Formats: sequence, C-alpha cells, structure tokens
Amino acid sequence: MSLTQKLGKRGRFAKVSKDDPRKTALFVLNSLNKGRHTLDKILEDIQNKELFLSRRDQALFYALVYGVLRWRGRLDWTINHFSKTGLKKIDPVILNILRIGLFQIIYLNRIPVSAAVNTSVEIAKSFASSHAAGFVNALLRNAVRKHEKIPFPDPDKNPVYSLAVKKSFPEWMIKRWLNRFGIEETEVLCDAINTIPPITVRTNSLRITRDDLTKRLASDVQQIKNTTYSSDGIRFIKPSKSIPEIKAFKDGCFQVQDEAAQLVTCLLNPRPGDTVLDACAGLGGKTGHIAQMMKNTGRLLAVDNQANKLQQLESEMKRLGISIVTTCNYDLTVPFDRQFSYKGFSGFDRILLDAPCSGLGVLRRNPDAKWSISDNKLNSYKARQVNFLSNLAQLVKPSGTLVYAVCSTEPEENEEVVKDFLNKHSEFAINNKLEGLPKNVYSLINQNQYLKTYPHTNNMDGFFAVCFKRI
Repeated sequence: MSLTQKLGKRGRFAKVSKDDPRKTALFVLNSLNKGRHTLDKILEDIQNKELFLSRRDQALFYALVYGVLRWRGRLDWTINHFSKTGLKKIDPVILNILRIGLFQIIYLNRIPVSAAVNTSVEIAKSFASSHAAGFVNALLRNAVRKHEKIPFPDPDKNPVYSLAVKKSFPEWMIKRWLNRFGIEETEVLCDAINTIPPITVRTNSLRITRDDLTKRLASDVQQIKNTTYSSDGIRFIKPSKSIPEIKAFKDGCFQVQDEAAQLVTCLLNPRPGDTVLDACAGLGGKTGHIAQMMKNTGRLLAVDNQANKLQQLESEMKRLGISIVTTCNYDLTVPFDRQFSYKGFSGFDRILLDAPCSGLGVLRRNPDAKWSISDNKLNSYKARQVNFLSNLAQLVKPSGTLVYAVCSTEPEENEEVVKDFLNKHSEFAINNKLEGLPKNVYSLINQNQYLKTYPHTNNMDGFFAVCFKRI
C-alpha cells in the first residue's frame, strides 16, 4: 500500500494512528511537500477531523511540525553530513522521518534519544522497505553520537551560506537581509523568527475592558501581559486548553490577533458612523477590530473572494456581538464598475486593503513559508497589490482614507508598491497628519509616514502599512 493510500486519496486526510503525534506530524510535512496547501490550511483540515490526540501528544505534534519547519535547513545540513546519499536522492518521506527524528534528538531534551530513534525506525518500517528503515536507524544513531561535533560552513569563505545553514533560512533571504541590515542585525532577526512567539489577542471592547479580560484569562494562561503599543492587546503563553475552549473566547471577549495587525486598524482610524470597506477580510480579524472602533455604529462591508471564509466571518461577528457588517464575495482582480453599488454601499470614508502577500513578516508563526516562497515571486505579489489598490481607489470618497498593509517587510511589497500606486494615482497622497493612533505608536512611524514593525525590534510580526488620503 502506498503512502498516499495510507494517508488518503489525493493527499487528503484519512486515518492517522489515533495516538501517534509523530505519524500525524509526518503527514503534515508530507502534505506540505506536495505544495498544494499552506500549513494553516492543512492544520485546519486536521483540526476538523477526529484526531484523538491527548493534550500532551498534541503539544508534541505541534512541536514537531513547527520545529522541523523552523530548523529544516540546519537539520538537512546534519543529515547530509551523515548520509552517503545526497539529500535530493533520499525519498521525501524518509527525509521527513529523518528530520522528525533528528529534531527530537537535537532540540527536545525531554524525549530520550532512544525513543526518538526507535519511533523513527518503526515509522520508516510502516511506510518503506526494511532497507530504508535500516538507513534511518544507522543515520540517527550516528547523529546521536556525533551531531554536536559536525562543522558548519566557513563564514569567511561564504557568509551567506554559512548563516543560512546556521540559522536555517534559504540563502536568498539571508542575502537580501545581509544587504539591508548587516550581519549582526540579520542574526538577531533570524533568532527572533526562530523563537516560538507568544499568543497575542485583542480585547473586544464592545463586551469587556482589557483589565477585566486579563482577570478572566488569569486562570487559563501563563505569563499574561499587556501589549506594548496596542491599547487592546494581551499576550500570554501556555493556555491550559485550546483557545476555542476558553470561556472568555466563547463569550466573544477577544479575538486572536498579533499586535502589529492591531496597529494597522488603528492607522485606518475608523469612527462611529463611518462607511468602511475591509477589502480582503479573510476570517474577519481586522473586520472585528474595525467594528469595535466604530462602536458597532455605521456601515462596514467585508469583501473576500472566498465564500467559505465569509461564512466563517459572519459566524465570528455573531460571536463578537457585531451587527454592522455586510459581506460581499468579490474578486479584487476585477475592476469595480464606476457606478459600483452593493446593498446601499457606493463610496467609502475608509478602505483597508490588507493585501495578499509573501507573508515573510510572519515567518515565526508560519515557518512553512521559508521553504515555499522564492524571491522571484515578490514582483508578482507587488503587481497584484498595485492592481488591487488601483481597483479600490475609485471607491474612496473625496478626503477619504485608503490604508495599504501587508505582513511583509520586503521592499518590493512595501515602498515599491507605494511608489507605483502614487505614480498612477495623482489624486492620492500619503497622509502626513495621522490621527487616532495610541501615542507610543508614533515612534513606529518613520519619516516617510510608513508604519513598520519587526519581530526582533518590536516583539511582534513584521508588518508594513501606509495611510493614503484622497485629495
């Protein structure tokens, strides 16, 4: 029986051993190899199935998936050192089994190395030949004895390759970061991205204050703190149960949202009574924040090209007690009719475009993007982002606001998009009189009026945002 048959037709989720976090992690990594879905989508599919993993095994499952993805480059360097067969010639499934086993040996001190080796060999036996299982056994046992002594690439001969292996990033990312930040800051940036981030949530001020939410969460989480810049944010670690099981979540008291994303809505500065468009609403993280800043008064149109996401968004708004949101399934690659009208919406006081992007600013939360994004894709993202802005421009009322945001810190998706948009739309200018931001957020606005955040300097996701004003 083939791996595909064991895991389900066409790579969809079928039966995974109900108490085996390692096999479940292997399924996820193998699914990512196919390149059809992101990690978030694969995990969402899994969470919708009955996994029967204990809480302890769930923790191991997530540690394996995210750990292997964070450290894949360094793991592969180690595997390559001990293997007589080149990485490209190792069966992809066996390579993932080796990565899972080696990650446990190097990074998970609480797991005995014998358990890491033996479970990897047993998994290899179930998916491959006895010869492949013997290969896994020999390599991992050799790594147990010698992995701490293997040399890394010489930084004097090739600093890009050396840092790429040491910090586990593709060479093209390291090269561009070294050119922009220098070696010391690039190392700090890499370390921040490779660190497990805290969970950050945003208080739903329509239902509760931040102080009262902190009190409600105190028994469910550890190390709870207020965010530094957002006046509604809270961060914490190690929830005692999954987020949807927490009573305060069920009661609509918060949404999970990184602090940087919260600041984007503050930059938009929606007000009660406004007519607002959330142009790429997704599952409604920023939609909910916009509505609470509007105090649930006014009109808010949430647009997305995926109807299933809008259905989830509508359910999310009900959970939060928000009633001003109307949804619209629309593809922003298609220009709006100049006489655009939808359920009474025609022009907008404020439009937020949280545009689809490379996601290179959220690698600490989505480490799979390290290995799925290539530098030649950045210009295609840029072209789509400029196109979306141009299609939305005509919907902004005179003196209205258009905020462009991406969870990327790369120039192609940041400054170059701003330049191209303004060159095509003389009726817009960057708003240099920003209002509505928490006072300390102004320290994150640079001389060009760009909001830029980084994991290594601000302890939040990497975001770029700019506020345009229609003249």
